[in-house]
Amino acid sequence: MNRRLFLRNGSLAGLALTTIGATACTTETNKLPTATDGTAANSEAFELQEATINDLQAKMANGQYTARSLTELYLKRIEAIDKAGPKLNSIIEVNPDALTIADALDKERKAGKVRGPLHGIPVLVKDNIDTGDKQQTTAGSLALAGHKATQDAFIIKKLREAGAVLLGKTNLSEWANFRSTRSTSGWSSRGSQTKNPYILDRTPSGSSAGSGAAVSANLCCVAIGTETDGSIVSPSSCCGLVGIKPTVGLLSRSGIIPISATQDTAGPMTRTVRDAAILLGALTGEDAADAVTKESTGKIQPDYTKFLQANGLKGKRLGIEKRHLEGVSGAVPLFKQAVELLKAQGATVVEVEIDKPADALGEAEYDVLLYEFKDGVNKYLATANTSVKTLADVIAFNTTNQPKAMPFFQQEILEASQKLDGLGSPKYQAALRKSHLGARQLLDSALKINQLDAIVGITTGPARVIDLINGDAGGGPGSSSPAAMAGYPHITVPMGAVNGLPVGLSFVGGAYTEGPLLTVAYAYEQASKKRIVPEFKPPFVG
Repeated sequence: MNRRLFLRNGSLAGLALTTIGATACTTETNKLPTATDGTAANSEAFELQEATINDLQAKMANGQYTARSLTELYLKRIEAIDKAGPKLNSIIEVNPDALTIADALDKERKAGKVRGPLHGIPVLVKDNIDTGDKQQTTAGSLALAGHKATQDAFIIKKLREAGAVLLGKTNLSEWANFRSTRSTSGWSSRGSQTKNPYILDRTPSGSSAGSGAAVSANLCCVAIGTETDGSIVSPSSCCGLVGIKPTVGLLSRSGIIPISATQDTAGPMTRTVRDAAILLGALTGEDAADAVTKESTGKIQPDYTKFLQANGLKGKRLGIEKRHLEGVSGAVPLFKQAVELLKAQGATVVEVEIDKPADALGEAEYDVLLYEFKDGVNKYLATANTSVKTLADVIAFNTTNQPKAMPFFQQEILEASQKLDGLGSPKYQAALRKSHLGARQLLDSALKINQLDAIVGITTGPARVIDLINGDAGGGPGSSSPAAMAGYPHITVPMGAVNGLPVGLSFVGGAYTEGPLLTVAYAYEQASKKRIVPEFKPPFVG
């Protein structure tokens, strides 16, 4: 299957690219319609607007807030913005135990125990990550409705140990956007459609759509998403966020509903690079239930914030994806401006070509995901407290319940995966070598030959209009696939907006180079300051 066609139809990353405003590169709210429902004023009045982890810790330390009061404020914000007002629909479920958790953490603080920077911080997590509590874990699928995990995913255990308040679960593209070749990002049969907080008829992108929209709209401080190919970085780009897709192996995947053992990972979605670094550090750790995490031994940094240097671009060599310097997308002028800023901050830039040779690997990648999805989902469901125990059961449920489960698009990808043999198949092994090893060789070669600290490109273009009839549109620049196939780290940072729709700048490096990537990403963020607060604008046409 052609990779570009596959991505265009939204089944991997929901890239949501556009040519709207092709000659425009305004960075604020140029030419946007005016909100008529008071939501912009509501946004401005929120007392925790754009608050960072450090801001909230300082306010708890001086007694201005408690973990409980912060949690209450975010819950009220969810009710006002997500369930009423613009109705973003980014939260699939709030945690009924959130206030109880907050109270316990407040008692610890009063007793002189502060676990770390996440103590008392409300965090949202994607609804494909197990939480061993009263919340469901469904991947947005009605087939899994009612499923409550018996224990926390490894990264949730780490999150609780760090003192975070689990605020709730976020909506997502159903089955992490791996159900149909005509899917719509941000839609699930359980959670319905999530909206982009910048312009409400625009896609938040997928599959971590709810996490992206929620953090951007200040419904929480930070959130966790997951990615197979683009599902952290693309919604982060379209929602004006910092997103980190770590090296596969830095974070455990046990307790996360899978697509691909080769490419899956969780990662932070935040409004600042510093918050992303803090959250990343809290989630790392070797897990006996996920063998790939053994590769991270000795490579985990105890504190990723030590890499945050405002002058971190000075003396760095960066590879600029030359394919992203041309074309009609409104993201191209922003990218050129970003490149000039990188140079002004002391970086040396050289043009590289990663995107074009990566295209040749896309069909093999799709085959890998199809094979690994069936294997992984069958293993997950076999021990889950669900009525469906296999991928075949899921397909049968969707067919039987088509009016509710599949009102807009079907399940071609699930059916294609079900037809395949096991991971011993020669076709799978050949596809794995081509996509995974091929992408690693491509990136390693570019980094080594050019002596690069990172490869830089457009994360994805500005968000397209939500289209439940035809599915996601695509085409244009994007940076997710090479790092996704290789299992290498990828950080996106806001670099501006096209007609008020955010666009991200990507930094990609070799395995376990999260620290050095954070250095250049932070330096760019501090020099550019391109994050803009969403105002819940109505559609251009209406």
